[in-house]
Amino acid sequence: MQWTELTVKVNHKDTERASDIVGFAAEGGIYVEDYSSLESDVYEVIPWGMIDDELLNKDRETVLIHIYIKPESNPVEVKAFIDERLNASKIAHEIELVKKDEDQWLNNWRQYYKPIEVGENLLIQPVFKEEVKDTERTVIKIEPGLAFGTGNHESTRLCLEAVEKYTQKDIRVLDVGCGSGILGIAATLLGAKEADGVDIDETAVRIANENAELNSVVGKFVARCGDLTEKAKGKYDLVLANIVADVIISLTDNIKSFMSEDATFVMSGIIDTREGDVLAALDKNGFDIIERKTQNGWVCLIAKSK
Repeated sequence: MQWTELTVKVNHKDTERASDIVGFAAEGGIYVEDYSSLESDVYEVIPWGMIDDELLNKDRETVLIHIYIKPESNPVEVKAFIDERLNASKIAHEIELVKKDEDQWLNNWRQYYKPIEVGENLLIQPVFKEEVKDTERTVIKIEPGLAFGTGNHESTRLCLEAVEKYTQKDIRVLDVGCGSGILGIAATLLGAKEADGVDIDETAVRIANENAELNSVVGKFVARCGDLTEKAKGKYDLVLANIVADVIISLTDNIKSFMSEDATFVMSGIIDTREGDVLAALDKNGFDIIERKTQNGWVCLIAKSK
């Protein structure tokens, strides 16, 4: 039962924003290795000449963010997610995983991934597990591969619960940062006329479209590669953004131009310490919160235009 350590190296000025993004995927805690204030922090309590040279030679300009990934998760998927989100936030970075064969990772984690019941009527079915029989729930078949969105993360489950509640027959759905496509596919299975997924990662887009085929919703759900809303067309009745606080905040500036008059905006992936920033941006851009959902420090906000 070996946990995997993932380390992200960023510039010191990006520490807070990067920590929010990396923390999104943390399962066993997060540790920030920051030596920018070494002198003021250490020299006050340790006499000069007693500090180890190795410590004195630490890089003051960069920060190392460490997280730990549980054995039942796919570290390659987590790495792909963090890389994509940091790129979306224009944060220069390097990512390192503890050296291990990636094929072994991709196969080992599957033994722990089981069908998951979400909300009142959804069931996430990994395609490499025996199919659940005799269920009245709406089944979403998923092969996550290297894309984020297995349903294990609290933010995804909160968002799926909102999709279940706010999806109506024949609506149009936009999923920004679609990852595996799980949210948009769920919406089409629940009756949406069509769902457009957008993601900046080409691998995620490919996997999302493959998952659409697994669920027989090709044509109703389509994922496209692009930055945020650049591939969106027309007006949508339900907009989904299971991303991170910074990206959601930037979305609030122009997302209304893609929303129908009574559209619902579902935002998840918000760590509770950044909720205030997101709420401020929503208020500034003319949104009212109609529902708030939380789980284990993660927040999902549902809003409508004022």
